[in-house]
Amino acid sequence: MAVMRLRVGHLYPDIMCTYGDRGNVETVLRRCGWRNIDVTLTELRIGDRISPGDLDLIVIGSGGESQQRLIAADLYKVKGAAIREAVGQGAAVLAVGGGYELFGRFCEPGQGAELPGIGVFDAWTVRRIATHADNYRTISAAQADRAIGDLVVRWRGRLLLGFENHSGGTYLGPEARPLGEVITGRGNNGDGTEGVIAGSAVGTNLRGPCLPRNPQLADFLIRAALGARYGADPLAPLDDELEQAARDVAVARARRAHRAARAGLARSALRQNIPAMLRRPVLPGAATGPRPGPRTRAAAGVATRARRRGGGIGAVSLRGRQGSGFGDGRKANGIPAGMGWRRSRPRPGR
Repeated sequence: MAVMRLRVGHLYPDIMCTYGDRGNVETVLRRCGWRNIDVTLTELRIGDRISPGDLDLIVIGSGGESQQRLIAADLYKVKGAAIREAVGQGAAVLAVGGGYELFGRFCEPGQGAELPGIGVFDAWTVRRIATHADNYRTISAAQADRAIGDLVVRWRGRLLLGFENHSGGTYLGPEARPLGEVITGRGNNGDGTEGVIAGSAVGTNLRGPCLPRNPQLADFLIRAALGARYGADPLAPLDDELEQAARDVAVARARRAHRAARAGLARSALRQNIPAMLRRPVLPGAATGPRPGPRTRAAAGVATRARRRGGGIGAVSLRGRQGSGFGDGRKANGIPAGMGWRRSRPRPGR
């Protein structure tokens, strides 16, 4: 039996490799090696040109806006047309994170000029603010603006797992088909979809890296890439027991974190409503009067201390208010007798 050969092109391995994306290439090499499939790996950097018929599988990793700016012009002007032609001839693609965004129509960053995409996918990305780490003082602040955490996606009856960390959203055009359905996480833009698939080309937010956690997706890309050259022969099965066990643990952890986050949001909403729930009822007519000023509240405190020492309430003078008695001061402020004052200072421990 003739040995099959797979030709892999790794785009910008020195720049677009923020989340250990080299692991995606290593997974392809290892899973092909176990099946006695010969792999030729070509690393393509800035300035390197692509011949469409020379690649069966194209891989690009993720990077932030600064990395995207470094490669955007080269990807668009030097490599874009050849990549589109290769995909049209049946080449498979894995584009992750920032690479996924530049394989769409365009990427609108938080600051600066729009970055052109090469149009492999009918999709585009829009961010809200610049994605520099020092824009955020805390993890909570970052999470409020960004999608950060485990991402679980249903794909062809299976679950894919990865880590997402991106701002803004990626939107699919009418010709695009999402890779899968979001189970936990944000995915493309919070609309329940994740990634995009066009023939054998896959774009996704599944970082971490993606393929070591998802051997089924790795085999999909290998099978598609080989199929374009050798026909649709099935791949020899591999024993993925360890990979499956590790992935199941990670999926269970992601689901627990998702449930905990939802419970935390519920508790936060409850805490915000507690003050309103515990507030004393407003008696008829009380809402029409002016709120007591700081001098009135201060006088009420003096009255309380005087009562505790045995003094009479009527001896307290409310300066600047009508009447001299405590009762008169309350009436002057539109607050019925018998209503208590709330403390102006928080209790200890708050």
